Amino acid sequence: METESEPYVRLATLRQLHQAVADLNTARSLADTLQTVADGIVAGLGYELACVNLVRPDGDLVVAAFAGSAAAEALITGRVGSRPSWERRLSMGEAWGELRFIPHTEGWVLIEDDVPQWHTEGPDPRFEDEWHPQDRLYAPMYASGGGRELLGVISVDRPRNGRRPGAWGQEALQMYASQAAIAISNARLRANMQRALVRLEREQQALRASEESFRQAFEYAPSGMAIAEMGGDQHGRLLRTNDALCRLLGRPASAMRRYSFADLVHPEDVGTLLRTSAEGGRAELRLGRRDGTYVWVSLRNSVVADTADGPRFLLTHVEDIEERKRHELALAHRASHDSLTGLPNSAELRARLSSRLCERPYAERESAIEALDAAYAGDGEHIFRSERFDTDSVGGPYNHHVHSVAPDGETDDGTKGLAVLFCDLDGFKSINDRFGHQTGDAVLVEVARRLTTGVRDGDTVARLGGDEFVVLADGLGSADAADLAVRLRNAIILPIRVGGRGVRVGASFGIGWASCGMSVEEVLQSADQRMYIEKRSRAKVHRRAG
Repeated sequence: METESEPYVRLATLRQLHQAVADLNTARSLADTLQTVADGIVAGLGYELACVNLVRPDGDLVVAAFAGSAAAEALITGRVGSRPSWERRLSMGEAWGELRFIPHTEGWVLIEDDVPQWHTEGPDPRFEDEWHPQDRLYAPMYASGGGRELLGVISVDRPRNGRRPGAWGQEALQMYASQAAIAISNARLRANMQRALVRLEREQQALRASEESFRQAFEYAPSGMAIAEMGGDQHGRLLRTNDALCRLLGRPASAMRRYSFADLVHPEDVGTLLRTSAEGGRAELRLGRRDGTYVWVSLRNSVVADTADGPRFLLTHVEDIEERKRHELALAHRASHDSLTGLPNSAELRARLSSRLCERPYAERESAIEALDAAYAGDGEHIFRSERFDTDSVGGPYNHHVHSVAPDGETDDGTKGLAVLFCDLDGFKSINDRFGHQTGDAVLVEVARRLTTGVRDGDTVARLGGDEFVVLADGLGSADAADLAVRLRNAIILPIRVGGRGVRVGASFGIGWASCGMSVEEVLQSADQRMYIEKRSRAKVHRRAG
């Protein structure tokens, strides 16, 4: 079972990885892009050394960028390794998806080949998954498309935690290598297009040749390209699209000319599109396919002039980032949800609860509004309070934070608040001890399902850890919360079928209330204490009955 801190570590690593991927698109030249690829490994993926080996036109690979060690960089940058030697390395060792790991027990045979390499000294590993100084890990980079053309290889060394990367780390490195390949392809494409544009400006006599070069770069680009009108009544209308963009959106070129990107963008991403500047603007948003689905893309704009004084057009590069977005969402979900039950974990529970709490209690806000009412009345102004303030504001106009307030006492006074139900399973330890952890896990999964089924849409059911669960249910009064606790307890105590046998667990619930002015820990501790009081009270009743 993962520790409570691991989701935070994964979230932090995910943010660093996301930033490293974002930085790939900011480099202006191929050399800058290659160095950014190497720097991103060290800054975002937790390795101390990274080397980018780029395929040359003759097929051999040259060390094009290095990060993490100035001494090693000076030693091997610019050196070339033959293609057969690299192909041998990429066929050895262990295949981790697209990655290739060569342990030190096999890598000794490569010491004498012509691939530029460096060695670090250190003790032998003390445990199975510890990184050995002569272990090798490679991430091949392939061009987009079905041909799987090798663009280069990223090699990494010395993980900062001293261990071989697990499944999550392998997935992150593989995803980063895929995005690095796209960035390198894009840098080459941008360089070709910039050279074509310079020729258009400087050499009028070479206009036709330059136009043909541009046409081929446009038409045969591996990712989507579009040219749109700029200015006038038809601003933004698509004039020309390449085959890659038509295939991506499932629309023929003739149909694409009836649209602008504003017509195709997802309604939730219209604001992102409008905020994207024409010159050098970049945005990540969703575009609609012909079948009604949407695909995540990265748009990058630049302005192209037809002639020196002629009309200007908007050239847009469209890159498919659906896979990367899917990986990001999957990684974020794994970092914020319990791996066994699929419920939000402790970190996610605290984040959701924290978003509902502010530091200023509701009563203080009411006093502030009453004072302002008196001040307005003293000036002889007759302005309705509802015209000046959102009645749910923290302390000023147009602040739409909705205060969390708690019912007063055990009786239902009509107040509706955010109920926090702390649930602890009774008798779960005996099931683990008697039938094993596999049966215990099955019981936890079923309890999670019953809790989720028993609450409303919009309520949160989270696993705090072990056999403890928490339910967040908004808009409930005291009686409503008590009824919900009874219904959930009755659902849990029904027999659970596991491996052909029926087992039972009980459940104790404590009801707390989230109120602004309280901390997250105070809210959870309040519910926990009420659960403990209820459990102790029930135990006394049981002893008397016995």
